[in-house]
Amino acid sequence: MEKLISVLVLTLLFSSLELFAQSVKLGQYTLTANKISVSKVKIMGKDAVRVVKDSSIKAVDEPTFARLTGVHFKNGTIEVKVLSRLLPNAPEFARGFIGIAFHINDSNTRYESIYLRPTNGRADDQVRRNHSVQYYAYPDYKFDRLRKESPERYESYADMALNQWITMRIEVTGEQARLFLNGSKQPTLVVNDPKLGPGATGAIGLWVDVGTEGFFSDLNVLKQK
Repeated sequence: MEKLISVLVLTLLFSSLELFAQSVKLGQYTLTANKISVSKVKIMGKDAVRVVKDSSIKAVDEPTFARLTGVHFKNGTIEVKVLSRLLPNAPEFARGFIGIAFHINDSNTRYESIYLRPTNGRADDQVRRNHSVQYYAYPDYKFDRLRKESPERYESYADMALNQWITMRIEVTGEQARLFLNGSKQPTLVVNDPKLGPGATGAIGLWVDVGTEGFFSDLNVLKQK
């Protein structure tokens, strides 16, 4: 009986450790969970990963992402297709938050991000429309500080909606980061003063926030030589 209990305890322990260090493959990339759950799925004919924020993380604009293992990025291009839905228990302020984190340090305590709020893209309220796309830098420059200190500088409008594939392409070159959506030749958002500075380097993460069931597919990273 004691032996059986010991086996059960060890099984539960290793299961918990496996969940905590959860990792999956997306194409050629291995993703490791950080304050999220991640799993492989097939959706709308595409192989993808499903990413959901840990519900115990109440703050917003936090390091809640699936981190690409072994990818060190400074300048170059990150392209991925994203699709978001609202979870059944999503709070009223949920917007389908989904995007990319980059220049993540080794401890996941510093990074930059550009993300989407798909529900805002076709809202009747023009102010909400103007907040469809967001840049922020963790930990010091979350969206609320940037909106208060530099309104409209780190946000923009774009046509988008929930439950549809959106192609994000982020180009990082020296002192600038630009977001292009759905193959457009013109950027949706231009950030001329990234808060981590022109020398920032680090990993890349597939990022979601509260209330979002996020899906990512067709990930490709081209590092500038």
